[in-house]
Amino acid sequence: MRARQTILFLCTGNSCRSQMAEGWARKLWPDLFEVYSAGIETHGLNPNAVKVMAEAGVDISGHRSKHLDALRDVAFDWVITVCGHAYEHCPMFPGKTRMIHVGFDDPPRLAKSAKTEEEVLDCYRRVRDEIRKFVEQLPDFLKGKTNEAQTR
Repeated sequence: MRARQTILFLCTGNSCRSQMAEGWARKLWPDLFEVYSAGIETHGLNPNAVKVMAEAGVDISGHRSKHLDALRDVAFDWVITVCGHAYEHCPMFPGKTRMIHVGFDDPPRLAKSAKTEEEVLDCYRRVRDEIRKFVEQLPDFLKGKTNEAQTR
């Protein structure tokens, strides 16, 4: 039986988008992937991200914001940057690690113009649902990226 692939979801502060992606991947694909998330900085776990993920049945309340250095001993098959800043500042990874970028809007930035708490949460829900759609397709997406690399 083939070992699970290791995936790192990388964001700027590991507070929201990368945490959501880790939560979805752990819930949807526990037998396929060993999943991590980290940031190029640490900003703490965003409570609104925890709240909207719980609404969808995914508990990330036990997650913590981690700096990329905390995972330096993990050999990743894939590093997926989920925000533009992390993509632009992502360090190089040794060996067979493949890097791809799939950007998502920043919920706290989207929520700045919200007038009510419900509008704030709607911004987080929108991004949560977009990340879920991506993670639902993750096995096929990565297979396509692997085949792309093999044909070049």
